[in-house]
Amino acid sequence: MAAATAASVNPPPSQQPAPKAVRVVVKGRVQGVFFRDWTVETARALGLAGWVRNRRDGTVEALLSGDPAKVDEMISRRLPVGPPAAAVTAVLPSPADPLDPSEGFQRKPTA
Repeated sequence: MAAATAASVNPPPSQQPAPKAVRVVVKGRVQGVFFRDWTVETARALGLAGWVRNRRDGTVEALLSGDPAKVDEMISRRLPVGPPAAAVTAVLPSPADPLDPSEGFQRKPTA
């Protein structure tokens, strides 16, 4: 019984969900409020790969890649709230190509 339970908790690699990747643009008061560093910390805690950067138009852009449930959690639950000083008005997702998990999650220069 214990072996069956362990197998259902940690499925073999062939049963792992295919990685999901989403590019998001976050609008609102999201620059100068620790949003990029918060995104790096939160994404790493969820085990996601990707990057985050400020954009010259005042938005923040990120690429999130990894376990589909963790990507969805970041988009639907974490980014809409952000760090305490942020005031997010929109999170706009679009599909992207998954990254290699070994790339980790990084902060990139403003684009």
